[in-house]
Amino acid sequence: MEVNRTQIDDRNVQAAFKSEEGKNEILKFYESLLEKWDFPHEEINIDTDYGKTFILASGKKELPPLILLHGSGMNSVMWINEMEKYSNNYRVYAVDMPGEPGKSNEIQLPLVGDDFANWLKDVFEALSIQKASIVGISLGAWLGAKFSIKYSEKVNKLVLLCPAGIGPQKKSFAFKAIFYMLFGEKGIDKLYYKINGNKPIPQIMLNYQKLIATHFNFRKETIPLFSDDELIKLTMPIALFAGEKDIMLHSKKTAKRLESLLRHANINLIANEGHSIVNQGDEIREFLN
Repeated sequence: MEVNRTQIDDRNVQAAFKSEEGKNEILKFYESLLEKWDFPHEEINIDTDYGKTFILASGKKELPPLILLHGSGMNSVMWINEMEKYSNNYRVYAVDMPGEPGKSNEIQLPLVGDDFANWLKDVFEALSIQKASIVGISLGAWLGAKFSIKYSEKVNKLVLLCPAGIGPQKKSFAFKAIFYMLFGEKGIDKLYYKINGNKPIPQIMLNYQKLIATHFNFRKETIPLFSDDELIKLTMPIALFAGEKDIMLHSKKTAKRLESLLRHANINLIANEGHSIVNQGDEIREFLN
């Protein structure tokens, strides 16, 4: 289901990239980051009912499978430092989600309905995975939860990092983003600093995020909230990690709601973290192991 730009217009759907030139720039940077990564890994392309899907894999094939799902506006390169540690105990698959600035099909799947969950089911089947643990962040955490609700028999453990879909999104974020962008590149740097919980971002990743912001079509729709009836279907071991300084999502409301519905949930509300939680790997591995 590789769709050209004429077909995109005809179907009234949005593609990940604003232009072919921008797409090429983002993917070229992606390649350069992978070339710098000297840890043994594989690059896998599979076919699904929703088009091509690209996967970074590491770890011995006989180890239990672990699926990593990135957030919107990013791709699987965000996981490369953590993959080395996860792969000591798992066969790790970092999957480029469709419609995001990665190497999978660029058509953005609708958030309403089951397309996203069914796409991930196709991924499981293509990789011959019967059951796996899932770690997702932001939109990836939303997808992890959505998949686990529909296909709970396929999920061993679920880790949600700053998940969308449980607590409400902060309406003020859009205004803050516009405000910082008025100040040009310095303002954009400050915005990413805020998203990261007032912590600096490695310059190479900051440059990549700014390149993506230039050429990527960010989703404009609000991510749907799960109902109580849906969330109580998450009976597998589950852990939440959310930052109190998240400027995009109401972390405290997320934690409170999940704790009230799922008594077995491992709730971690972290005081000095923002939306981009990337340094909780040890705690996540403790939960998974």
